[in-house]
Amino acid sequence: MESLLAAALIVVFGSLSCLHLYWAVGGRRAWHAAIPEVDGDLAFEPSRFATLTVAAVLAACAGVVAATAGFLSVPVSTNLLRSLAAGLAVILALRAIGDFSLFGMFKQVEGTYFAEMDSLVYSPLCLVLAIGAVVIAMPPLA
Repeated sequence: MESLLAAALIVVFGSLSCLHLYWAVGGRRAWHAAIPEVDGDLAFEPSRFATLTVAAVLAACAGVVAATAGFLSVPVSTNLLRSLAAGLAVILALRAIGDFSLFGMFKQVEGTYFAEMDSLVYSPLCLVLAIGAVVIAMPPLA
C-alpha cells in the first residue's frame, strides 16, 4: 500500500516539475491558472529562474519520496530521509492553509480563475500530498 502511495506522490511531483519546466522554457498553456491575481492584475510575474527553481524543488520532492520509500538508493540515513519527508509534509500543509490573502484555504481574494483553481485543486492537492508525505515519513509498523 505504501509503495503505491509513494509511486503516486512521485508521479504527481514529477508531473508538476515537468509542467514548471515547460513554463520555464516558454510554454504558456495554463500558466495563467497558476498565478494569483489582484484587481485583474497578476500578483507577481515569476522569472524563468524562479520557475526553473520551482521545477527543481518539485523534482527534489519526488526524489525525497522515492528515497524514503526505498525506490531510490541514496547515501543518506533513513532517519534523515524520514525527517525530510516530514518537513515536506509540513511545507505542503502550510501551502494548503495559505497566506490568508492570495492563496490557500483561508485566502481573502476570491472571484479570480486562480482563486477558483486554488480552492478546487491546488489547496486540496497540497493537503493530500502532505498526508501522503506523513505516511511515507512514518517508520513501518512491525
